[in-house]
Amino acid sequence: MIQDYDRIHFGLAHGAVYDLDIAIAKRIPDLHHLEFFSTLAMRKTPFECFIASQDKEDIRFASCHFGAVDRKMASMGRNWYVPQQFRELPKYWAENTRQMDYYMLQVGPMDEHGNFNIGPQVSDVWGLVKSAKTVIVEVNKSMPRALGKQSELHITHVDYIVHGSNTPMMEVPSIPATDAERQIAGHILELLENGSTLQLGIGGLPNCIGSLLCESDTWNLSGHAEMLSDAYVDLYNAGKITGNKELDRGKIVYTFCAGTKKLYDFIDNNPVCCCAPVDYVNAVEMLCQIDKLISINSCIQVDLYGQVNSESAGFRQISGTGGQLDYVIGAFLSKGGKSFLCTPSTRVNENGELESRILPLLPPGAIVTTPRTCTHYVVTEYGAVNLKGKSTWDRCELLISIAHPNFREDLIREAGRMGIWKQSSKYAR
Repeated sequence: MIQDYDRIHFGLAHGAVYDLDIAIAKRIPDLHHLEFFSTLAMRKTPFECFIASQDKEDIRFASCHFGAVDRKMASMGRNWYVPQQFRELPKYWAENTRQMDYYMLQVGPMDEHGNFNIGPQVSDVWGLVKSAKTVIVEVNKSMPRALGKQSELHITHVDYIVHGSNTPMMEVPSIPATDAERQIAGHILELLENGSTLQLGIGGLPNCIGSLLCESDTWNLSGHAEMLSDAYVDLYNAGKITGNKELDRGKIVYTFCAGTKKLYDFIDNNPVCCCAPVDYVNAVEMLCQIDKLISINSCIQVDLYGQVNSESAGFRQISGTGGQLDYVIGAFLSKGGKSFLCTPSTRVNENGELESRILPLLPPGAIVTTPRTCTHYVVTEYGAVNLKGKSTWDRCELLISIAHPNFREDLIREAGRMGIWKQSSKYAR
């Protein structure tokens, strides 16, 4: 069915197709001017269509959120990022004048009522189902049955069904926390309260925070996050998560997941877990209704104005905007809420040199994921500082105080040159 000039969406996260990708790849030599889309595809290797089309510049790929596979394809020059707020995707797909010709996604087996379970990635599914000219599901018996909001796709919305090879869910092992991340987690833990609702990002830091919380006296927690990870399972099993919040009481709300088999088994047919569309989960107007919402995310660089880059290294796309800005804004609007943007104070560059992640100004190519007007707490291993309501000189001084000591004098000198900090400003308090 695929023809020249078609636009094809391969799905999001664990919903990205496998067998359909392999089938189309066999026809790639005879096809031209195709566009393939996906979002944070959970797979270990690039799409087979990408591999089969390496010598065809007229076949292109784009992703609405970057992961390891997307970065690998981008480094080869034929995968581009689609900048947007993650929560905007359903509206974007539904109202875009350039429709998808085909939307393909993996789903769980159909039940006796004609419903396919979408699996733990409802996210942007409905925007694509409503707008694509043709919808094809690839049935995977290995997909956990994820309960939640709009988590079932009825056969009346489907044009074709493919029985897949039941590829197991890709596991994303927990990354051990570094010494710096353990110190960062300790600073955050001091600012958390009983009754908080947690949004944790991916990587060693959130897992470390989860472990520390399991061992702490903090309790009566809830979960509401863009991505569900193993940390929530550990917190639930430790009796820390009660779900005692006003919005979606008793539920851990998320829009997609990434973790190990422990997480996928926890999700399967579990009414505590609520997978919902991203325009609900990440909506600022919903987040601000959750008291004590705590948002914890990683970032790559912060400059002395308080601008935060969380998605690029130079001109290289590392991640996507995702919902970071939504949670930074939503947590601040939440009664008693806080958002934390976290980074080790330094990194070792390709020349083996130590360089600061707190910079006078973001360098060329760096993307401002969170503007200075929205940044709340910034955390390194040297402390957590609150930038809200602070003048340019005050926030500059605070950021320098959590930079690595080797770079503080240079930062002070540059701040003076930029006119945003003066020694005499200290006496204006």
